[in-house]
This record gives sequence, C-alpha cells and structure tokens, in this order.
Amino acid sequence: MSRFRRISINQATIKHASLATAITACNASGIESIGLWREPVAEVGLDEAVRLVADSGLRVSSYCRGGFLTSMDVRDRQRALDDNFRAIEETAALAAVGAPGSASVLVLVAGGLDPPSKDLAGARAMFEEGLARLEVAASAAGVTLAIEPLHPMYASDRAVVSTLGQALDLAENFAPDVVGVVIDAFHVWWDPDLSAQIDRAGRGNRIACYQVCDWSTPLGHDVLLSRHYPGDGVIDLRSLTRSVRSAGFAGDIEIEIFNEVVWNDDPKRVIERALVGIHHSVESNML
Repeated sequence: MSRFRRISINQATIKHASLATAITACNASGIESIGLWREPVAEVGLDEAVRLVADSGLRVSSYCRGGFLTSMDVRDRQRALDDNFRAIEETAALAAVGAPGSASVLVLVAGGLDPPSKDLAGARAMFEEGLARLEVAASAAGVTLAIEPLHPMYASDRAVVSTLGQALDLAENFAPDVVGVVIDAFHVWWDPDLSAQIDRAGRGNRIACYQVCDWSTPLGHDVLLSRHYPGDGVIDLRSLTRSVRSAGFAGDIEIEIFNEVVWNDDPKRVIERALVGIHHSVESNML
C-alpha cells in the first residue's frame, strides 16, 4: 500500500485497541502518524508508552486530552488543573520520542456546566482562568494547548466553547506557540462563519490540530458516538480541508471517529476503511 504521508489515525477511532496494537495497525496500513489518548498510555505507563512510540517510527500528531476546568467546586478545579499539568508533561515526553515532525499538542476540551449551574458565561470564564494557569507550564515544556470547540449540543455537559470563533477569542490572549485551536470537522462544519474563522486562525498561526470524520442524521441514541467514516455523511471535507491547508496548516490530518460499531471492528480493517473514505473525500495533494 502506498504511504499516506499526511494522515494520522487518532486512537479514538480504534478505541478498544491497546497502544501496541494501534501502533502495529498503523504501521501495517502505511500510516505514518498517530494521535494518542491518555487512557491507553496510562494502561501501560508513561515509560512503556514512550518506548513503544520511540520504537514505532510514527509521528505523534496530538495527545488527547486535557481541559474540563469548569467545576464550581474549587477543589475539583484544582484536581483538574493538577491532572492537566501531568498531561502537559506526558505530551512533551511522547512528542519528544516521536518521529521527526511530531507535534507537541495537548487537546483541551473546556468542560460543561456543573449542575445546578446555568451560568454559561461563568463556566467559560472558569475555563479561561484555568487556561491562564496552565500557560506557564505549557510554555516551559514546549507544549501547545489546543482548544477544541465542540458542537453546541455538547455545551451542557462537555464544552462551553462551541465555535471556532470562541476558541480563537480565548487563544489570542496567549502566544500562538502556547495556545492554539483544534478544527474538528464534526464539531464546526455547520458554522456559517467557519470560513472566516479558519482564515483568522491561519493568520494568527493558531491551527494546532485538524480532525476529520463525517456527520449523518439521524444521530444515534448516544450523540457522542454518532461520528461516521469520511465520505459517509454530509460534511464537505474537500472544501473544508482545502480551507485549512490554505490557511497554512501543514500538519497531519487526524481521522477521529467515535462510533461503537467502528470500535468493535478489527483495527486494521477500520484504518483501511477510513483511508478509502478520506481518499475519496479529500484531494490527494492535501493528503
């Protein structure tokens, strides 16, 4: 199989695979990059994960995830911050041993409303405060904190940052190598201001990570697991990817699919199916 030089498989796409199995599946499919998740790393321990990544020959495209800094309880917020500081250290360690071109990027999801609170603005302010507290550690470690806006249907429980514009408003308070943004097709494809915000992100050198999958309705019972293979839905991935590349993003395109049916399939077969989908959905010179 030809090499897919600018494609990454995010571990969420093959969620039930161990880190070693995920690496083997990527190598067998001609993939050169992987987006790592903290849970599979924790299963083997950071030292072993570093060894596996170093031996793999793969780039690291991102590390998921940090954030969730919106608890109303001060002690809970401090525990979340402490966990994020650990995630920053893990990000730096894993990116350092990845193949040349690895990205030291920690994806941040803001967190949702903490019931019984209905204070959306207050929750966003807490995330902004937490971001400011993480900035110094991230800068010292050479890690970029990448704010990921999530679709508004997740605002109550997962992310009070819902648009790329909101993410950029936060990121622009910091240096671009310390705080950037994630553009995830599933979360932002609907936004009528998306093109202008991608251009804005490009001008500020803020695009730290680009993730793709597809959107198809009706959504499943669990909307978190309603992502589909590229090409199996309504997102114009060709135009979106062209916009992201034109804005200056030259990193790996991560395929990230949350779907129980996909997770239960063989990892190598999932990767091959995803590659077929993205090959037909995106211009070859973008891959």
